[in-house]
Amino acid sequence: MSKVGIVGIGHTVFGRRSDATVQELAFEAFRDAVEDAGIDKKDIDASVIGSVPEYHKQRSLPGVVQEYLGLNPKPTWLTEVACASGSAAMRTAWMAIKAGVHDIVCVMGCQKMTELSTPEILALMGRVGEVQWESVFGTTFPGYYALFAKRHMHEFGTTRKQLLEVSIKNHFYGAKNPYALFKKEITMEKALASEEVSSPLQVYDCCANADGAACAILAKEDLAREISKKPVWLAGMACATASMSVLRRPSLTGLPSAEKAAKDAYKMAGVTAADIKVAQVHDCFSIAEVMAYEDLGFCKKGEGGKLIEDRETYVEGKIPVNVDGGLKAKGHPIGATGVSQTYEITKQLRGEAGERQVPGADIGLTHNVGGIGQYCFVQILRRD
Repeated sequence: MSKVGIVGIGHTVFGRRSDATVQELAFEAFRDAVEDAGIDKKDIDASVIGSVPEYHKQRSLPGVVQEYLGLNPKPTWLTEVACASGSAAMRTAWMAIKAGVHDIVCVMGCQKMTELSTPEILALMGRVGEVQWESVFGTTFPGYYALFAKRHMHEFGTTRKQLLEVSIKNHFYGAKNPYALFKKEITMEKALASEEVSSPLQVYDCCANADGAACAILAKEDLAREISKKPVWLAGMACATASMSVLRRPSLTGLPSAEKAAKDAYKMAGVTAADIKVAQVHDCFSIAEVMAYEDLGFCKKGEGGKLIEDRETYVEGKIPVNVDGGLKAKGHPIGATGVSQTYEITKQLRGEAGERQVPGADIGLTHNVGGIGQYCFVQILRRD
């Protein structure tokens, strides 16, 4: 079967974007993606919007975004699987092209998080957990990941400093990313002195809510080669699920959905974890990145803390991870995150990441988690 390629990408600055509505953010990313592809918007057959509608005052978001982008009367629709909505949009567009329904599809991840207060956002996120038996007791995202962190520390001896090394690395690279929310490096001393959020997690273990958008334009193989001199191919596109209730899972030291999605994506792409040159993983909390190292096969179970401690996930290490700052420093506008990850890997495979460039990057991976691991999407991208 013919391949599907990424021919254009765009990205906004992530942050408290009081200067723009959600559709205006979408337009910023779309404009840049169309210009990057060198096509006209009339060439686009359809759009897929990745977003979580509960965070917006506007209902039926795809309609207002589609209109603002000037894509009517082409078809559009929404994908929503919590924080993995952007990657779900990527997979949906990929399937539409693979099925021969459309030839060129715009994928838009966009979110305005700051229209709601922090308590309102925490309440919404807490309800991503199982409502009948868990969230009714006041669960929060930090609380769930604190459970993961405590169990990982108990079973494998992972330390607080190892977890915070993730944050230090991601802030180091966030300071080099013009689109990042936080463009400041941090020290271990500052991180350890920060306020506790949910023991053992502190402020610098946690990512921040943000507004933002990212866009990718996908095309079938013959058109992709015609449009772009450097198409990036979607070689492995897998997703998997886990139980809504975290306490019904067999282990609290990893995400079974991530392990399954990674296995299937590697198989589809015909690669192994050892072939990945650069990765974007869902570091909503520092422990989430450590678990991702292990779930994706970048190291053995229980060795994620040592992997970051040895700086193996820096640009100069054996498997660079989140060298754009990740969710931790770049920010997490939940509908945009998955497409933002694809943006970064595309830049890396094209050799366009500047001082964050991973030498020789030809195969990359994205890992986007929805909820507390109820959904996970893993993509393998490669260049010719």
